[in-house]
Amino acid sequence: MTERLTGMYAALMTGLADDGAFDETRQRGLTDYVLKQGLAGLYVGGSSGESGLLGVDELAEQQGVVADCAKDSGARLIAHVGLPNLRDSVRLAQRASDLGYHALSALPPHSYPFSDAEIEGYYTDLAAATDLPLIVYEVPVRTGRPIALNSLVRILDLPNVAGIKFTSTDLFKFSMLRRRRPDSSYFFGFDEIYMTGGVLGADGGIGTTYNILGKLYVALDTALRDGDLPRAQQLQDASQIFVEALLETGVLPGMKAAFRVLGIDCGQTRAPMTLRMSEDKAEAHMRTVLERPEIKPWLV
Repeated sequence: MTERLTGMYAALMTGLADDGAFDETRQRGLTDYVLKQGLAGLYVGGSSGESGLLGVDELAEQQGVVADCAKDSGARLIAHVGLPNLRDSVRLAQRASDLGYHALSALPPHSYPFSDAEIEGYYTDLAAATDLPLIVYEVPVRTGRPIALNSLVRILDLPNVAGIKFTSTDLFKFSMLRRRRPDSSYFFGFDEIYMTGGVLGADGGIGTTYNILGKLYVALDTALRDGDLPRAQQLQDASQIFVEALLETGVLPGMKAAFRVLGIDCGQTRAPMTLRMSEDKAEAHMRTVLERPEIKPWLV
């Protein structure tokens, strides 16, 4: 196992062409922008990257493009490889290992109502597929069900499993996991309430809005570690203003609209995911929030 994984990671978004195909040029522009924000690294190929709408070949290509962009940056790279079947997950895991990624992560299998035992089996096989540390994932809002506490403890005990990305509001469960397995790494996945996870001992965060507000989240995490709760609350309030604006547009489509306002064209989201308003209105909406005094100083 490598050194303990900690810090703030952008759940990197995906650059798509006007026809919806993966676009290397747009991915490079987007990745270069995010790398400027002082984050610990990038979480590549996750839900924020529309992985549920991309094919395995596209995700493998994205891994390579991002690795090339980040090679001299000092950023650590976590490859999300959690696809609906183990075979494709292992393929992406081995690809990431070959490319020099620092760690893996994966949604639990979610295409069917798999049992906890089947989920444990998935993570057992995936963790054994490479020597990279694996960050498992608790995200009931995506999978439709939580994983039982005792099952998560057993998963954290597997060889090569380094920790968990916890995207759930069950903060008591989060705390129980930390007490039972204090040597694991804990990443909190809800941007808009990162402060709660941080106060309860998260080692870092992985989030969508870090793509644009990475500097803010690094400062928020620093304030928590310094014990400056008023400063942390101020920064969390600012992040919530941005997240609330995204809820009106749709989160990922709104993020891409905000990127266009910032001069970074990463395309539209892949159908059937669409904006909840016209493109012009979405960009005007996001321009307004990006100009707010709580948000503008944090833009790169």
